[in-house]
Order: sequence, then structure tokens, then C-alpha cells
Amino acid sequence: MIQKLFAFKAVEVFKTNSNVLGLAAAGSWITDELDEFSDLDLVVVTKEKIGGNLEQMRLYAKSLGILLSGFTGEHVGEPRVLICLFDDPLLHVDLKFVTLEEFHSRVETPAILFDTEGQLDKALKNSEAIFPHPDFQWIEDRFWVWIHYALLKIGRGENLEAFDFLSFLRMTSLGPLLHIKNGNLPKGVRKVEAMLMDTELKKLTLTIPNYERSSLLSSLNNAVSLYRELREELFDEKIKLNRDAEVRAMDYFKEISDK
Repeated sequence: MIQKLFAFKAVEVFKTNSNVLGLAAAGSWITDELDEFSDLDLVVVTKEKIGGNLEQMRLYAKSLGILLSGFTGEHVGEPRVLICLFDDPLLHVDLKFVTLEEFHSRVETPAILFDTEGQLDKALKNSEAIFPHPDFQWIEDRFWVWIHYALLKIGRGENLEAFDFLSFLRMTSLGPLLHIKNGNLPKGVRKVEAMLMDTELKKLTLTIPNYERSSLLSSLNNAVSLYRELREELFDEKIKLNRDAEVRAMDYFKEISDK
């Protein structure tokens, strides 16, 4: 498998770099789900900090093969990650550059590929992986404002904007809540086809519209119904429901639908 061949090559290259303490693999590697469509997530642990230094990160990446492109991951809130496309073979590789201290803080526990002084293993044993879960109150405080916003776009005829906004709802609320319901990590809509029940997946796909007003309204209504269902099942009494915003947003839904 090209991902493993690339990783093993990276081990040999980085073993000769005196600034590299070790290398670990994350993502699909640790769940044994690598396939031909997988990217490769590698964590490079260094003595001196280079994470966030684009020039230095690219130099490390270029030592691994033919780097077609490499850019930092600010768009996902992680400037220490260099998102790479390599050639021969064509492969997407995410290289995360951290110091040993930074290696303690993580969302998952990676598989150590090499560890020059046993420091990576010690760091993992003395820390805990914490995956960020969505705040239910945060979602409830925003959901009905989001619905009203989508209705404004549909009302004005900005169908493409509304189309994209439904994707936002799936990524930030519906997908994560469905994953939590099924005991999965709340990774947006990642692998929902394999990780949700067929009935749940069907409900989620009903929030995907065609590019027309009636379909957008129907899909938005399906999103509301699914959210209410998930809210009823997952939220406890500590979550304050915004009934006033919900009622007024749905009043406006009827107003837009009737036009």
C-alpha cells in the first residue's frame, strides 16, 4: 500500500535528521482503515519548533519525495500542519510538525513509527487524547438564527448560497449529532455512509436539495425535523431551548413558503 511505503520511507529519511525525535502515524492508520483512497497523516516530533514556519516545513517535506504542492492548514485551525501533494506515487500527505511538549496535547493517540529516545512513548503514556465534542448549548443558541438566515437567502433567490448553507448545517450540527447518537467521534459527515444506520442516513440525505426553491425549502424543513429529533434524544435538561427564536423562525418559514 503506497501510504505505508511512503511512511516507512519517511522513517528512514527522518532518522538521519538530528532535529527529529520521532515520527507517528494518525488518522486511518490507527483505526486500520487505510485503503487506496486514504490520505496519510504523519506527526513529526522535533527538538526545535518548526511548526508554523512554512519554509522549514516545506524543506522537510521535500526531503521525502517529489512535492507538487504544500500549504499550511490555517483553514482548519492548524498552521502546524503542512498539507501536501506528492508525486510518484501521487499521494495526499498531511505532515503535522510539533515539539515534544506539543505532542502531549492531541485528539487521538497515534501509532509511533520511530522514537529515537523513547520520549514519544513516554509522552503518550503521561497524557490523554481528548477529541473536541460539540457544545449542545452552542448549537441550540445558533440553530434557529441559521434557519432564519437560510430563509432570507431563499426568499431573495440566492439559491446557491442557501444550497451551501445546508451543507454547513450538516457539517456543524446534524452530522456531529448523528455521530454522537451512534457512539462515534463527531467528525462532521465523515464516513456517515458506513457509520450510521440506513434510516438515519436517509434522513440526512433528505437535507440535500436540488438547485430550485421548492427543493431548498423542503430540504431545510427536513433539516429542522432531524435537528428536533436529535435534540430530543441527546439534550438533557441543562440545555436551555430557545423556544421564542424557534417559533419566530418557523413563522417566517411559513411566510417564505407561502410566497
